[in-house]
Amino acid sequence: MATQLKNLSDFSHTTVPNASPYRFAIAVAEWNADVTGALYNGAIETLKNNGALAENIISVAVPGSFELSGAAEIILNKHPELDAVICLGCVIQGDTKHFDFICDAVAQGITNVGIKHSKPVIFGVLTTNDQQQALDRAGGKHGNKGDEAAITAIKMAELAATL
Repeated sequence: MATQLKNLSDFSHTTVPNASPYRFAIAVAEWNADVTGALYNGAIETLKNNGALAENIISVAVPGSFELSGAAEIILNKHPELDAVICLGCVIQGDTKHFDFICDAVAQGITNVGIKHSKPVIFGVLTTNDQQQALDRAGGKHGNKGDEAAITAIKMAELAATL
């Protein structure tokens, strides 16, 4: 596995722009709250540590990962001044095909909202085989996907502002 020895939150190889000029929203799923709460905390901390102002961050909770794309759509319709939306969730493989349908719908939905609004809508959704893999990627031995999503949002907001 590619991430077996990798900390996903290591950004020492890249330059992260100052986030202070940008406005962000974070939509976080309540399902698998122990994991998504850690993703959210990582994203908020990373945004602030890179200069984002607390008053320039909107946070909303949604029931599950499936609702993230709908939330991103609502957020961008209500707040077109935002520079990026971060979607955080966790879908853990179960015994049915439900996992496949949810993961596909969430990925397509988040992508489509970003394209529709010409805004970065960031996929910060863990799609893991089990709870331990999720915990390992939500502040555990592989870092925090919330950190990664926040850095991506900052870099994409900068890209959109400079083109």
